[in-house]
Amino acid sequence: MTDLVITYLTIGTIFLVGLLIDCVGRSVRVPRVSLLILTGFVVGPALLDLLPDLAASWFQGITDIALMMIGFLLGGQLTLKTLRHHGRAVMLISISVVILTAAVVTLIAWLAGAPLPLALLLGAIATATDPAATEDVVQETGARGPFTQTLLGIVAIDDAWGLILFSLVLTVVGMLAGGEPNGHLWSGLYEVGGAVLLGVGLGVPMAYLTGRIHDGEPTLVEAVGFVLLCGGIAIYLELSFILAAMTMGMTVVNLAKHHDRPFHAIEGIEWPFKLMFFLLAGASLELSALEAVGWLGLAYILGRAGGRLAGGMGGTLVSGHHQRNGHWMGISLMPQAGIAIGMALTAQETLPASIITGLMPIVVGSTILFELLGPVLTRMALKRTNEFPD
Repeated sequence: MTDLVITYLTIGTIFLVGLLIDCVGRSVRVPRVSLLILTGFVVGPALLDLLPDLAASWFQGITDIALMMIGFLLGGQLTLKTLRHHGRAVMLISISVVILTAAVVTLIAWLAGAPLPLALLLGAIATATDPAATEDVVQETGARGPFTQTLLGIVAIDDAWGLILFSLVLTVVGMLAGGEPNGHLWSGLYEVGGAVLLGVGLGVPMAYLTGRIHDGEPTLVEAVGFVLLCGGIAIYLELSFILAAMTMGMTVVNLAKHHDRPFHAIEGIEWPFKLMFFLLAGASLELSALEAVGWLGLAYILGRAGGRLAGGMGGTLVSGHHQRNGHWMGISLMPQAGIAIGMALTAQETLPASIITGLMPIVVGSTILFELLGPVLTRMALKRTNEFPD
């Protein structure tokens, strides 16, 4: 069989399996994200090895497109009305979660025997979340309410705080290793600041130009065109394409008073990309990564879970936002995925091997656990806050 035929058969099978998993998830009350990742893990190289070799080459492109769309939709949640009601809580809780997660993980990793530079890096990487998994659980369950709105706002911006903190830590660790000061810090500020400017720069014309023909295919073409254009420019300029897409969505939803159709258009086509993204993400996981975690990895996992809980409770206490649900906010922010691995790869590429020994196995192995169990915890949190419709 030719590669083209294999591609058709594989994509068709993935879509049908994804539909079946969606139905199963609704019956057994398990998030489809976790089921898709688990299915990908089972059919991937780690176990049954049923996917063709060329499937691995799709992963980066599928991941980028899915995350661009998710970023745009998350930005669409950040209306001025929502920010007026939940903006203070979003800012305070997100900052609290990032700071306390980094602090708790750093302390526990250091007490567990990690050198201080490695403990600092683990603390910074622990702040990364998985907006794709969180957004999909909310969409799948139909959860609505102040807790859900705040949660979506937090996952839309907390990776920006995490990226800035990681850049600071990378600069400090680099200086300890005798590297050039401020280089990584300016790189992080460029990535975040440039993404915001790009999102606004494309969001303004998108807000006023789209949705003026009529509903249906033209709006879909406009929306997808702008989202891919934004993502492509961001990747070319080495900016955070998720943050750029999110900023563009936020700009559009607050300026486009004549319509909100681009968001509905993206919602209508994002699921096939997300389906393939989660399944291929599962297929990329390796069982050996779990075996290599060790005691330091266990300390990292417990520290991140504790930091999330403490950050959620501390942030809700300071903001006064539904304080009784503070621990559920931390629990709902457990998912972690590719951004954490990307941070670890950056550290691996820029720091001496003696400093980062054991970093990649810990991050990859813990990511497997958080990606599988995190969506289950998010679903449980939404249920317990009474924003999960039966």
